[in-house]
Amino acid sequence: MQTIHVADTAFVGGGRSVHAVAVDAGLIVAMGTYEEMAAARPRARVRRWPGLLTPGLRHPQAAKLLESAYHPDPREADQLGTEPLTGEALAALEMDEARWGASARRGLQRLLRHGVTAVCGPFTRPAVRTAVARSGLYVRDVSESGGGAEREALTLDPFKGYSLNALLDRSLTVGGTADLAVFDVPVEDDPARMLRLHGAGTCVATVLGGRLVYRRA
Repeated sequence: MQTIHVADTAFVGGGRSVHAVAVDAGLIVAMGTYEEMAAARPRARVRRWPGLLTPGLRHPQAAKLLESAYHPDPREADQLGTEPLTGEALAALEMDEARWGASARRGLQRLLRHGVTAVCGPFTRPAVRTAVARSGLYVRDVSESGGGAEREALTLDPFKGYSLNALLDRSLTVGGTADLAVFDVPVEDDPARMLRLHGAGTCVATVLGGRLVYRRA
């Protein structure tokens, strides 16, 4: 079934006025205004989102986030909190492959909630590598992150320390894979500035290969 994703605007080059993307069988089949999309595809499902629609993001720090940080189980929140644990806090935990795998699965879900559709490797821990493979996220070489890390501190929000162009995994093109993210940010100003100012935590939807894999409640 075809789906039309509609946002306030979309990050597309060439000066085009685009705020709707039509998706079918995992691919982008058309882009333009909602009126154009709806007229050509009257039976398509319509998903409306606030803010800015962009290509899915590529996270340059994913390997460190998944292999050098522990993502607590919600049931551990009272004891460990909710943020990734590193350094001495990580060293104090008894970590085995099973626990690393569970942590990685939670970390991957958190990345999806930040609009991430691709992660930079390589991944050396077997349990983490398995979790990444099963997630469906694309694995990229860290050299594809637009010049390497600009920030040493680990963060789930890739806009904290990386330029927008360094994070976009693919461009929005007709015939391309439908990997999308939508961020509830103001659209009247420069998109890169607004995303950096408000952060990837404003993500309201992530689409991976045409599948809606995250939507904000």
